[in-house]
Amino acid sequence: MRHHSSHPRASRPTPSVSGFHAGGSGTPVVLLHGVTATWRVWSPVIPFLEERHSVFAPTLPGHCGGESLAPDCPVTVAALVDRLAAELDRRQIDRAHLVGNSLGGWLALELARRGRARSVVVFGSAGAWSSERRVRALAAGMRLAFAASRRCSRWADPIAARRVLRTMFLGAQVAYPDQVPAEELAASIRSCLDAPAVVPLLRSIVAQPFQTLPAEAGRPIRVVWADRDKILPFEHYGRPLLDRLPGAELVRAPGIGHVPTWDAPAWVAGQILEVAARADAGERSDA
Repeated sequence: MRHHSSHPRASRPTPSVSGFHAGGSGTPVVLLHGVTATWRVWSPVIPFLEERHSVFAPTLPGHCGGESLAPDCPVTVAALVDRLAAELDRRQIDRAHLVGNSLGGWLALELARRGRARSVVVFGSAGAWSSERRVRALAAGMRLAFAASRRCSRWADPIAARRVLRTMFLGAQVAYPDQVPAEELAASIRSCLDAPAVVPLLRSIVAQPFQTLPAEAGRPIRVVWADRDKILPFEHYGRPLLDRLPGAELVRAPGIGHVPTWDAPAWVAGQILEVAARADAGERSDA
C-alpha cells in the first residue's frame, strides 16, 4: 500500500550542509538519522511535527555538516551518544521525544537509557542482530556502498537525474525512489566526501551490541519496522531488538522502505505524534 506524502506546509528547500534544523514550539522532539545521512533525511516529516512540537534534528558528529570529532576520539556508538547528550544539554533539552532511523534509532534508545526520553519511536533501528557473521557482512557491504558513493560524487547531479541510476542508489533504502527529489539525492552522494566517522563507526559497531533496556513507566517505546526492509530484515534485526526491549510496542509497516521519511512522511509523522501525545498526556495526568 502506497502512502500519500503531500502536505500543505511541506516544502523542498535547497539542500545544504547546515549541521542541524531547529524550529517549532511545544514539547521537544529530537530526530536522529542513520549512518552516512544528514539531518535532511527528516525534512519531509518536520513540517508535520512542528505544528505541535519544537523539533531539533542534528547531523551526527563526523557526518557531513555535523560536529567535528577530535582525531583521538573513538568513533563508537557510546561516543556519539556522549556528544548528543552534551548537545542536548547545551540546548537545555532535558528530556525529549526521541526518534531515530537505523543507527539513529540505536542512538535514541541509548539516550533513553540515560534518562533523556519522554518517549521513543524508532524506524528500522540498528543495534541488535541474530548473528555476528550477518552484521559483519552488512557492515562490510555498507562500507563498499559508501566508498562507491564517494567515487561517484563528481557525477552526483547526472546520477540523480537518471531514473535507472536513482533506483540503483536508492532502491535498498526507500520503496519509491522517485519521491526523493533529485537535488536531495545528489546532495546525499556528495555528503559522503565529508563523513570521516562512517568507516570507523561501521568497523566498531559489531563490538558492542545494544543491551536490554528495561521498561519504564510513562516512557512508551514504539518500534516500527517495514515488512520489506532490505537493509535490516525484521527476522534478523527487528526481532532480536524487541527481545531486548521488554514492553515495547511493535508496528509492522507495509509499503515503505528502510528509510521511510521520503516514502510516507505524513504516516511517519503520525507514528511519532501519536506516541508523543500519549506520553505528554501521561505526564500531565501525573502532575
